[in-house]
Amino acid sequence: MQAGIDTSRATEAQLRAMPGDGRKYELVDGRIAVSPAGTRHGVVAVILAARLLEHVEAHDLGYVLDSSTGFRMPGGNVRSPDVSFVRRGRYPDEHLPVGFSDVVPDLAVEILSPEDRPRAVLDKVGEYLEAGVSLVWVIDPEARSAAVHRSLAAVDEVGPEGALVGAEVVPGFRCPLARLLP
Repeated sequence: MQAGIDTSRATEAQLRAMPGDGRKYELVDGRIAVSPAGTRHGVVAVILAARLLEHVEAHDLGYVLDSSTGFRMPGGNVRSPDVSFVRRGRYPDEHLPVGFSDVVPDLAVEILSPEDRPRAVLDKVGEYLEAGVSLVWVIDPEARSAAVHRSLAAVDEVGPEGALVGAEVVPGFRCPLARLLP
């Protein structure tokens, strides 16, 4: 260690010990990153999670998880999408882990806050896709739009009159974007 430079890396235990103060904490590149979310962000997340949960339960498709769920990425980061979905059958014996999940989601949703930096969001999307996440939705409440990522090269834009579609990842799910945005 060089004089005056802290080279220690944050741990999963430190991440688990973060306060339940309404902020989203993630372990990113050895440090704990915090993402403050505003009221609109929270409303969009809850509306989407409720609609997704209703569909997933009606068709016995799997599990809808909130932003407090940490997923271990292959590079060592622990990411917490704002909303996520894991298909039934992906957890061994359908046993849900008590702590962070080694199973990455099939769908990860990020809802932009005014404080989000575009580069950091794209890094997160890339990390999800590299880890095996099949579908990533990035919802921008301010622009009233969403980006649908199936790969870094395959990105579809959804405008205010469009809909988020689960396709083969969440079969049968369709939600007009306007229904999510207050």
